[in-house]
Amino acid sequence: MTLFPSLRSRIFLTSALLAVLSIAVAIYLVNQRVTRETEAALQRDIRATGTLVDQLRTTRGQTFTTMARVFADSSLLKAAVDTGDPPTVQEVVKDYPRQLNSNLLLVTNKTGGVLATVPHDAQVVASQPAVREALAGRESVGLLPRPDGVLQLVTVPIALGKTNPEILGTLGVGFLLDDALATQLKGITGSDIAFAMDGRVLATTLRPEDRTALSDLLRRSDLPRSIRIGSEEYVALPRPLAATAEGAATGSGPVVLILRSRTQQILLLHTIRNYLAGTAVVAVLLATLLSFAVARTITRPLAAITDVMREVAATGDLTRKIAVLHASRWDDEDARLLATTFNTLTDSIARFQREMSQKERLSALGRLSTVIAHEVRNPLMIIKTSLHALRQPEATPAAITEAIADIDEEVVRLNRVVNEVLDFARPIRFELAATDLNALCRESAAASGAATAGPAGTAGTIVHLDLDATLPPVTTDPERLRIVLVNMLVNARHAVAARERADGPLVTISTRGRPDRATIVVADHGSGIDPADLARVFDPYFTTKRGGTGLGLAIAKNIIDGLGGSIGVTSTPGRGTEIRIELPVHA
Repeated sequence: MTLFPSLRSRIFLTSALLAVLSIAVAIYLVNQRVTRETEAALQRDIRATGTLVDQLRTTRGQTFTTMARVFADSSLLKAAVDTGDPPTVQEVVKDYPRQLNSNLLLVTNKTGGVLATVPHDAQVVASQPAVREALAGRESVGLLPRPDGVLQLVTVPIALGKTNPEILGTLGVGFLLDDALATQLKGITGSDIAFAMDGRVLATTLRPEDRTALSDLLRRSDLPRSIRIGSEEYVALPRPLAATAEGAATGSGPVVLILRSRTQQILLLHTIRNYLAGTAVVAVLLATLLSFAVARTITRPLAAITDVMREVAATGDLTRKIAVLHASRWDDEDARLLATTFNTLTDSIARFQREMSQKERLSALGRLSTVIAHEVRNPLMIIKTSLHALRQPEATPAAITEAIADIDEEVVRLNRVVNEVLDFARPIRFELAATDLNALCRESAAASGAATAGPAGTAGTIVHLDLDATLPPVTTDPERLRIVLVNMLVNARHAVAARERADGPLVTISTRGRPDRATIVVADHGSGIDPADLARVFDPYFTTKRGGTGLGLAIAKNIIDGLGGSIGVTSTPGRGTEIRIELPVHA
């Protein structure tokens, strides 16, 4: 038993072995290792960025608090606050925001009443708990949501004395965590920054339309999470701006989001995977070359099989056989099985064709014998009767003339039967020539009129002509086609012979032309054909006419088929029949 007994096993096993071992193992191990290392580096980077942002925020808060203390300890401010006069205090502090580089400044008296605000719409800050804390002598740092960011509010008391200080009022200084600050932090850390509060992103380095996508990340968590924004994927780490347990649980507390793009990491992974893909291509090429080398071992038997199959398909010669080859080194089971099966199949088909041909010949012979016996018996009986009348001594000249006419008519009938059988049985030899179909239809109509003339020579039913004047000459056999048309028109005249003339013509022959086809239609308004008989009208020896041989339409179909055309019949009982002939312009 050979190692690889068939074509399928050779190609599959060799290519699968090399491809699976070199591609699957390499891609899996390298890709897994690189992916793990890339993810780990990304996690380290974002946590380091979070720590740096926390340090910057703490340092910033301490700086703001120190600056607020310095201004709150100003004698000029204390004297102005002690007057309790808002215009006086407003005049003193009007330059403080510029000096502090702050976004908001608020001064209250010892009861919390507002003495000065910059800007003027900042009075809402006076109701914050940070003001009450400062009136109690305690410094505080709070965060407030603003339309353009998160306001970090540092509030310190304005007091006289050190040991038992007298609280004169409070000084609040606010600094916005806005888009500008987020951009500065991004320049330092390399990460995108977003500030959020009350469940809304108020400032970010991302596009404004991307803020909604960040809403699910506002709950406090110490674990980085992945998020896709537009076409880019980020790793996001939320960090609280204030230690409020309730806000962290609901996602409404102040939060800074640190987002690290995976773009660079993905590009690196893509580069590595491209190298792996190159390796895969090389491995596949090697597998293909190896498979091709193996496949060459069965080229000779396979070529022999396909050559014989192609020849049998082209010629129909079922006697051709495939020689079953036995290679000394590679014995291909599939090739031997295919050759043996094909040879067996052709033998079976040839045997079946011989049997069917024999049965068809016997069947045709039986039908032909029946038709000829029937068609010959009747004329012979009439001839016998006529001869008996001629032998009578008392036969009159009129009776003798009638008997001779009957004998002559039956001889003509016997000759017609023999000619039709011979025309159907022998091969048709065509003589093609350029033919005017319209002229041929006129001649056929005239010939059919002569064939159906009455005893006194009167014409039968008139054939109406509907001819296409633009019809080009058609290459065909005019004499054979004339036989077909005359036969069709005679049948149509017989079909309408018993009917009175209708409003329109009873028999019509028409022609129509197309670029590559010509159509001839013979239509009558006779009794029509029974639907049960319609499928058999072109069968040899099938007829419903008394005295007919059943070969007229069969001969017509043989002629039209031989000219490369087609013929079809449609009929409605009681309304008439239409025979359509399609012919190629160039037979």
